[in-house]
Amino acid sequence: MTSPRAKWVFGNGALEETGRFAAVARRVISAALQQEGPSHALADLTDALERTAETLEAALPPHPHPRVGAHLEEDGRVYLDHSRNVGDYNPCFPVFALEVDGDRAEGCVRFPVAFEGPPGLVHGGFLAVLFDLAIQQHNCDVGATGKTTRLEVGYKAPTPLLTDLRIEIERVESDRRIQSEARLFDGDTLCATATMRAVASNQDDLPAVDPRRPV
Repeated sequence: MTSPRAKWVFGNGALEETGRFAAVARRVISAALQQEGPSHALADLTDALERTAETLEAALPPHPHPRVGAHLEEDGRVYLDHSRNVGDYNPCFPVFALEVDGDRAEGCVRFPVAFEGPPGLVHGGFLAVLFDLAIQQHNCDVGATGKTTRLEVGYKAPTPLLTDLRIEIERVESDRRIQSEARLFDGDTLCATATMRAVASNQDDLPAVDPRRPV
């Protein structure tokens, strides 16, 4: 059993409007993928998004790298914290809930149509992403995490879309190494498993992150 440590945070929080956009974007993607024919609403939205993209891109800093470590003082971009709840602000990642109790964690996830692979099922690549996010969030919450060195995913049964799924994680930490075992269930059916190995780094060794700058 590991001793209590500070939760791992590395980066800035996302803007409220970024989070709202992520939630809506997933809904729009899922709805767009299910249209039977031409949609004026979707065409109008695409036109508006193209204009908005040009506006947002015009406001970006001159350098694309994040203001972290050696690039701290440069005119790069803000770096957002990826330690937990990435899907809350980035629509490319799934949203899940996770409750941590020391070296064990349990949670739930529900994949929308935007994450479809085979008909009615979650794409296996997104399951790998889910395991990586959930396991590293577990590590961050107990205050010991680091770079992923290996992730093995086993696909045991088809994973359905639009279904509440259960996540279970157990971790063991020894000699600055972490090994986590995770499982994803649909009811009593085991859908997928994952084994992850990661380095247990020291939070004090993290490079500095520049805070969000006023505009």
